[in-house]
Amino acid sequence: MEKKKLTLIQTVATAGVFSAVSFWYGFMFGRESARKELGNLIEDLRKGNDRSELHSSKY
Repeated sequence: MEKKKLTLIQTVATAGVFSAVSFWYGFMFGRESARKELGNLIEDLRKGNDRSELHSSKY
């Protein structure tokens, strides 16, 4: 019975670690994506391009 309890604790701990790592990578990927998007927006504004014109011409 004690061995089964340890296994359950190990399973919960492993799931917790996996969840934390997944969250961290997702957060960093989202942050990098947002940084690139903002970088593009800043470049467009520096060049004097209107962002709404760019979006309407894409579609």
